[in-house]
Amino acid sequence: MSYKENYDFDSLGDEHIGTSLETPLRNDAFSLDDETKIEIIEDLFQQIMITLGLDLNDDSLKGTPHRVAKMYVQEIFSGLKPDNKPVARAFTNNYKYQGMVVEKNINFSSTCEHHFVPIIGHAHVAYIPNGNVIGLSKINRIVNYYAKRPQVQERMTKQILNELKSTLNTDNVAVVIEAKHFCVHSRGIEDNTSTTTTSEFSGKFLDIETKKEFMGYVVNTLTKL
Repeated sequence: MSYKENYDFDSLGDEHIGTSLETPLRNDAFSLDDETKIEIIEDLFQQIMITLGLDLNDDSLKGTPHRVAKMYVQEIFSGLKPDNKPVARAFTNNYKYQGMVVEKNINFSSTCEHHFVPIIGHAHVAYIPNGNVIGLSKINRIVNYYAKRPQVQERMTKQILNELKSTLNTDNVAVVIEAKHFCVHSRGIEDNTSTTTTSEFSGKFLDIETKKEFMGYVVNTLTKL
């Protein structure tokens, strides 16, 4: 069966549908090395540009297929490759810190999996130690890893939360993401002022007072995209 059969691409994309917690990947997703992927994407993107009527003999355009292919594989979709997953080692909480650890305003850029246009925003992440702590920069790296792939914001929020729960061996994790979606900004409704906020709380952050404390730290940083 063709993947196009009985499928309303336009309406389902605009409905912001998400199908799974894990990023949808084929079983052979990592059978090709990066250089081979770049070569294939370069050839295919060249065909897209030619189809659009662009003159690839122009000095400004002739290198674009290669640049796009390299960017896809090595940069904006680098989070698809398991080898690029950050090593986020937890450390014993020797100083017995029991308060909330909040890392806010983590900048990220991602890509909408429905239209392959940018998602840009901030993530605000918190955890309450349960015997282990993590280097602060590792939180940023985890956010960046899950952002660097075709994404749905709701999925990304849960993926970051689950990764931190696993790394820290605690349920006491909270994630809030606010982002601007260019599938809304630059096409369709063309609304360049709206933002999307998603949140996921677990463990002690399900307690109303704990949640309120966390949101008190980040509320003034929201809606500043």
